[in-house]
Amino acid sequence: MKKSTRPATYGLMAEFDDPSAVVAAAQKVYDEGYRSIDAYSPYPIEALSEAIGVHSTKMPLLVLIGGILGLIGGYAMQYYTHAIDYPIIVGGRPFHSWPSFIPITFETTVLGASLAAVFGMLALNGLPEPYHPVFNTPNFALASRDRFFIVIEAVDPKFDRDATAEFLRGLGSREVIDVEH
Repeated sequence: MKKSTRPATYGLMAEFDDPSAVVAAAQKVYDEGYRSIDAYSPYPIEALSEAIGVHSTKMPLLVLIGGILGLIGGYAMQYYTHAIDYPIIVGGRPFHSWPSFIPITFETTVLGASLAAVFGMLALNGLPEPYHPVFNTPNFALASRDRFFIVIEAVDPKFDRDATAEFLRGLGSREVIDVEH
């Protein structure tokens, strides 16, 4: 079987000059029915993420679960150590002296929440990702300086290469670029 020499298309990328134009274009792309879209800008634009349909995140729930697991783990570790495995009477206190468990329990809660935040962020962002197809486009380096980009991925059910390219040109984009794998 002969392999195709033409790379598969990842999607189409539209380049914009200013943030208000990219936000308006992103809203039109979302309203048109595209859902496999992404936007790139040199700085965070909250309206841009709202325009492409990113409304909620699972991070607060992950951090809460990590904190609760850290709390339970820290308390259980101390209870097991002081009341079951190695009970020693210290200063006349009972084996299960919960007030003395509070500092360690607090610290393990913070540790669990922070670890959940770091690893949850990496997992939800799909990191580490040393390669992404948009890096191959000629002007994408400008995304870290002064340009704004919208990408409609080819996996979107509504994606049709010619119709989508014409739609992106009609949004006032500076240029529409093919993004190949």
